[in-house]
Amino acid sequence: MNRHVLSILIALAAVQPALANDAAIAVNDATREAYTQPVPAMEETDRAKFLKGRGLVRQIWVIPPSENREIAGLGPLYNRLSCIACHPANGRGFAPENKDEPMRAMLVRLSVPGSDPHGGPLPHSAYGGQLNENGVPGVAGEGRAEIRYTTHTVTLHGGEKITLRKPSFRFTDLAYGAMPKNLMTSPRIAPSIFGLGLLEAVPDSTLVALASVSKPTGIKGKINLVWDEEQKKSVPGRFGWKANMPNLRQQIAGAFVGDMGVTSPLFQQENCMLAQSECAKSPSAGKPELNKEQLDATEFYHFALAVPQRRDTDDRRVQRGAKLFDQAQCGACHVSELKTGEFSKYPTLANRTIHPYTDLLLHDMGEALADHRPDYLASGREWRTPPLWGIGLAQKVEPRANFLHDGRARTLLEAVLWHDGEAAPAARSVKQMTLQDRHALIRFLESL
Repeated sequence: MNRHVLSILIALAAVQPALANDAAIAVNDATREAYTQPVPAMEETDRAKFLKGRGLVRQIWVIPPSENREIAGLGPLYNRLSCIACHPANGRGFAPENKDEPMRAMLVRLSVPGSDPHGGPLPHSAYGGQLNENGVPGVAGEGRAEIRYTTHTVTLHGGEKITLRKPSFRFTDLAYGAMPKNLMTSPRIAPSIFGLGLLEAVPDSTLVALASVSKPTGIKGKINLVWDEEQKKSVPGRFGWKANMPNLRQQIAGAFVGDMGVTSPLFQQENCMLAQSECAKSPSAGKPELNKEQLDATEFYHFALAVPQRRDTDDRRVQRGAKLFDQAQCGACHVSELKTGEFSKYPTLANRTIHPYTDLLLHDMGEALADHRPDYLASGREWRTPPLWGIGLAQKVEPRANFLHDGRARTLLEAVLWHDGEAAPAARSVKQMTLQDRHALIRFLESL
């Protein structure tokens, strides 16, 4: 680490008051409800708002008009009926197993060459920024994305054989014309939603410092600069698979309108393109359909969700796995410790030491994981380092949960073996480990 960057980090640390321990923000819960608990430090006066937000996340939205204005607004085009449908028990989604299975916790982003006025992806003129498979009565769903897999086997040191699968997609039943040859697509499973408030509370200055830190040869983190709809300017991104969202409020509002067709104070236009005339004529539940109070409560629910505490830290295999994790340079991107700063949106999260195992930066993951679809400053080969906290409980919370952006990895080891580009040396290191050491590494990941 160079002297300039070290001084930045020391200065950041100097302004932090005494840091509270993990007990205030993490819960000792390893059940299927591990991702649904509020931070222990939450005040009793905030519980009603938390419960209201939880209700909205679990709410099944209905097609307008409806006598119950509070739950109306679905469509005209949509993917699922609720947030929780894609984020089961607040956990991660999964990919279909074959071409006949629909996308239950996954979607496909769409764009064409060029960029929008703010530097983001340019939506397709007829299908917009993502494929919405469903439509309300009188409005045709846009079509389906069928998934197929090709497989290959990797032989690891010691003779262990692992079969990896790579997805490809074909669009069928298209309602608004053929897709152009220059269409860029990116399949995405839904990520887990706990601990996100703590990640928003990490100061932008920390991201700048992390992007400047000297890392092992070939590893270089990058900040994505994205459009902030409320501030009307470009700011560092930190949420989404390509860090293309600046904050939780915009991430939530974007998902409401993009995935369910529910408008909000941030995005007040229905998700209809000009070519979709029947969509534009469909009735609305209001302008907007999700009011400010509802958006505030949903945002607060995300802020106040706790992270699970680490488990089995006294297990020698876990301890051995932690050392192997560092030796393989995994921690160069999956940074184990960050500090939150002042956070007026929810002061309970301010000035905390957290262990998310992410730097929130973009990294080139090579051709093996490339989607070839730029997103602001993120290239078609770059992805944000996903947090690893809680990952060991992913398949307890949702047994079908997959890993990596498109759900191709069915196990944590498969996810590691797909690492390429900047992470290729780490993947090679894991391939060359003894069987016992690889098991120890996975035990460590399962302890997070």
